[in-house]
Amino acid sequence: MFSHLRASFALLLFLSLVTGALYPAVVTAVGHSFFPEKSDGSLVMKDGHVLGSEWIGQNFTTDLYFHPRPSAAGSGYDATNSSGSNLAPTAPDLVRTITQRVEELRVTNATDKIPVDLVTTSGSGLDPDLSVDSAFFQIKRVAAARQMDEHALRNLVMDLTTQRSFGILGQDHVNVLKLNLALDGIAPRASAP
Repeated sequence: MFSHLRASFALLLFLSLVTGALYPAVVTAVGHSFFPEKSDGSLVMKDGHVLGSEWIGQNFTTDLYFHPRPSAAGSGYDATNSSGSNLAPTAPDLVRTITQRVEELRVTNATDKIPVDLVTTSGSGLDPDLSVDSAFFQIKRVAAARQMDEHALRNLVMDLTTQRSFGILGQDHVNVLKLNLALDGIAPRASAP
């Protein structure tokens, strides 16, 4: 019996070292060697300061910026509490929340067609991207707040649009953080809100 326990313990120790230390060390080394930017979190830097990550959304709320889709992660875009709402499509709470978001958007944008990603959360609650339609939907508000030409904003969105993968997977989208940083680059905000 002791020989079986000794063999089991040796196997447990060996597999713990391989899967808990050796494998993560190799994957980390390969990642840093071949994909250094991505393995460090795809951080967005400006003037030597980290502003965020390409992969985690941020909550922009002022009219001077494009707004992301709503987040169900903690108090909003909390990477330590990533989650969706987990409500069924017909849940009264979800219907009420989406109806409220639609009404709020109609106040600032007189239109019947509101893109779905502006009123629904993503599965992780951290989605950093918007559909191109959602960005276009916000152009009038941002242009008015910054006193900019809407055509220039439309061109900026198109310049920063990422095409669907392989031409068939997903949809064309734009990263909200990168879009807002580019927006500050061409039309700096007058003052902090």
